[in-house]
Amino acid sequence: MIFQSSEIHGRATERTVIVMQNVDVHAEGPVARSLEHQTAKLPSDLFLWAATGSIIASLLLKVTNNKHDSMFIGQWAPTFLLLGIYNKLVKQHGSDRMEQ
Repeated sequence: MIFQSSEIHGRATERTVIVMQNVDVHAEGPVARSLEHQTAKLPSDLFLWAATGSIIASLLLKVTNNKHDSMFIGQWAPTFLLLGIYNKLVKQHGSDRMEQ
């Protein structure tokens, strides 16, 4: 921890600045790095459209009394949305940004 003092309008104030160091940085494996490299090429809204498509397909199956198929397809939407979040994180932060 580093302590700094400064003076603002004649009054002394103290601020605490915490210096964070990640000593135990672990590198990604070659499979994860390759997967992230490939998924970063996909547009982010592809996953949003896939989730929307699974919801619409689920509704259509529900209307046609295919209850089990409807539930199966409808449960894909959260998976597609999580893959979209993962894709966005890979695009923003990349794999092992610390190594580069």
